[in-house]
Amino acid sequence: MTDEVAQIREEAERAIEAAADTQALEEVRIRFLGRKAALPNLLRTVAQLPAGERATTGRAANEARQALEASIAQREQALAAQELDRRLDVDRIDVTLPGDPQPKLGHLHLITQTRREIEEVFIGLGFNVAEGPEVETVYYNFDALNHDVTHPARGRTDTFYVNDDVLLRTHTSPVQIRVMEAQPPPLYIIIPGRVYRPDSDATHTPQFHQMEGLAVDTDITLGDLQGTLLTWARAMFGEEREVRMRPHFFPFTEPSVEVDVSCFNCTQGVTEDGRRCPICKGESWLEILGAGMVDPNVFGYVREHGYDPEQVQGFAFGMGIERIAMLKHGIPDLRLFYDNDIRFLEQF
Repeated sequence: MTDEVAQIREEAERAIEAAADTQALEEVRIRFLGRKAALPNLLRTVAQLPAGERATTGRAANEARQALEASIAQREQALAAQELDRRLDVDRIDVTLPGDPQPKLGHLHLITQTRREIEEVFIGLGFNVAEGPEVETVYYNFDALNHDVTHPARGRTDTFYVNDDVLLRTHTSPVQIRVMEAQPPPLYIIIPGRVYRPDSDATHTPQFHQMEGLAVDTDITLGDLQGTLLTWARAMFGEEREVRMRPHFFPFTEPSVEVDVSCFNCTQGVTEDGRRCPICKGESWLEILGAGMVDPNVFGYVREHGYDPEQVQGFAFGMGIERIAMLKHGIPDLRLFYDNDIRFLEQF
């Protein structure tokens, strides 16, 4: 009987080795190890054998069954590996090839593009970039910037207050005080960032972006401010641009000025086709920012940090990044920046 077991085992191993695919291997499994196969039938008849043959025959049959199950599992793994190799060879994908169709790549938002463009100009002029918290105290946002206690900007209708002493900053100017407290003069910084005011219309949003500048040194004059802004305006809007200053009032500068740049879309308020310029409204000038010489009272708040108003002077300026982008690209409504309309954003 053990010879019969050995013969079955040998025949099964040859069939396992010859199986060319998983389907053929499954047929071999059923043929030799299925319920009606010879080896399982032999195991069921062991009890009917003479006592002297039962142990050897049962042991040989069990060993054969276990060996065949192991051979089938091993052959199954080998066939799976062969199939994988075949599919990799036939269905090979060159991951270095470009996608088809080409995927659409994103790009920086126009606000970010404009901010970086402004930064690059001033960095080239020797300014460093500074940042500060968007949630500010009344001291840094108003008091240290020489705002009178009755100034309208302090009103609840003009400012987002967290509590009586904490608010969302209304401008990036508080960073000027924070940097002067941390660094003695000379100081040349620009300050980009988000600011918040409760306004919402075609030219105002509750959140928007500003770029402030501060230069503090000895012998700083209004002429230095004008030259700096002229260089920036020509880099942003074209070499033919000019700037002009008009008297104005800001709590933290004295004297204060509004700064205009000559319109880049027309000549004397008239476009090439003879129409009144839609950008400057025929005025030939575009208001772009506010500026001025730092008020000595502001230096008084940081005197102990080396900013003696008798020894140093400085100029400051501030502009809306969205406004610069609107002027440069002819965008009529500030809210378009935040509508998240891909048809608008893809144009830039």
